[in-house]
Amino acid sequence: MESGQQSKGLQAGSVGLIGAVVIGLSCIAPAYTLSGGLGPTVSAVGEHMPAIFLVSFIPMLLVALGYKELNEDMPDSGTTFTWVTRAFGPVMGWLGGWGLLAATILVLSNLAGIGVDFFYLLLAQLCHKPQLAQLSDNTAVNIATCFVFMALATLISYRGVDTTKTVQFILVSFQVIALVLFGAMALWRVHRGEAFDPTPISLQWFNPFGVSSFSAFAAGVSLSVFIYWGWDVVLTLSEETKGTHATPGKAATVTIVVIVVLYQFVAISALSFSGTSTGEFGLGNADIQENIFAALATPVMGPAAILISLTVLVSCAASLQSTIIGPARTMLAMGFYGALPKRFAHISPRYQSPGFATIAATSISFLFYAVMRVVSEAALWDTITALGMMVCFYYGITAFACVWYFRNHAFDSLKHSVTRFFAPLIGGTLLLIFFIQTSYDSMDPSYGSGSQIFGVSLVFILGMTVLGSGVIVMLITRWKSPEFFRSQTLCKATPASPLTRIDAHQTLEPEHSNNSQLLDF
Repeated sequence: MESGQQSKGLQAGSVGLIGAVVIGLSCIAPAYTLSGGLGPTVSAVGEHMPAIFLVSFIPMLLVALGYKELNEDMPDSGTTFTWVTRAFGPVMGWLGGWGLLAATILVLSNLAGIGVDFFYLLLAQLCHKPQLAQLSDNTAVNIATCFVFMALATLISYRGVDTTKTVQFILVSFQVIALVLFGAMALWRVHRGEAFDPTPISLQWFNPFGVSSFSAFAAGVSLSVFIYWGWDVVLTLSEETKGTHATPGKAATVTIVVIVVLYQFVAISALSFSGTSTGEFGLGNADIQENIFAALATPVMGPAAILISLTVLVSCAASLQSTIIGPARTMLAMGFYGALPKRFAHISPRYQSPGFATIAATSISFLFYAVMRVVSEAALWDTITALGMMVCFYYGITAFACVWYFRNHAFDSLKHSVTRFFAPLIGGTLLLIFFIQTSYDSMDPSYGSGSQIFGVSLVFILGMTVLGSGVIVMLITRWKSPEFFRSQTLCKATPASPLTRIDAHQTLEPEHSNNSQLLDF
């Protein structure tokens, strides 16, 4: 454990740079996110999808630079929660942590749902019995299968990051190879004139100003933010990496760059093969937009189409397991500092992992999935758009926390002026603009799946309900455990002013007695 870092009992030095990048790629889940994100993005911006992917990459990269600076100064598994608390105080810090938790719980439920669909599709393909694919439509079978998937993912995550990274090396390698093969075969069929709608690659695809309106542009970016989301999981591993201060930030940056290259290749190849028409395999066909890969796998890859089903299933399984890392360690930090009940700070003695928090994160996610699946499948689909809103919110808040935290040292050097001030300020501003614009647009009853309540889109209701429930939970927590909100366990600070220690003569409250003395960073 490096000097100045607060020990929560996690397994130090167990993940290197490559391992962190692999876990980051796994959490992003490129096969799953593209399967669920290509269609909605095309429906919003059409052929300008590659441009939107690039534009969405810019705020992600700018925010990642701010995350890197924050991690180098104060590595902590709580990431957004801890950093925003130190910059803006306990209320904003708690809400930032809630935004991260809400986003991960929403995506865990959707990951499980997509995984179930592709599991039964794969069975149908392997057994040559198309009717097996319909099992995912049976609500009871679907929920039961989802429970098994989430239980297995929880078991792996509970056993710690050593088990996690070993599993992820295999799963991530497979899905990256399969996606590259899909793109290459699509371009080969375009070259041979065998594509559904052969479309020459055009520079106009990369022109963000060609999008029809700012609302469409904001919607596209909000959806695209979802497909990049997950790289920050490597920073929640900061207390478990080799080179605690430097490695997580480097891993986050490398992860984003690798992902943007892979996404551009797949997006370009899909557009070239299918075009944006509303024909059978056109990307503008609403009937296939919910799951582009399921529709294009056979016409692009022929007999090898089964690889895509397996790839998306592998991607969901890998991401389901690695995504648990983020909320579990955020809950751990919140329990450690008294922002959640003390049991969230429990560490498994055998595996040195946040045992209770891991089980809690997946249990909440499963309950959310089960309820939403019974209520409405369209409602479950709308969680993807709501997720984009949550991500924009907590990434934006964290970026501003970087600017404010380093305000007295932002211009110590040219490098710091970029990484501590301009990059996070611009990135955070863009994301919050997209959050506000998308929130406004999502009030339209036709937004998302078209589901509505009292004339208001279900996407808006989901997003605001999740944020509003965070305020309610915070007020309850503040009433029952006020120490954190009095800045007695984690206080506002700047790089020049160390954390206030708990005086030696003070007795720690029971919820902070588990390895929770505050140390200087």
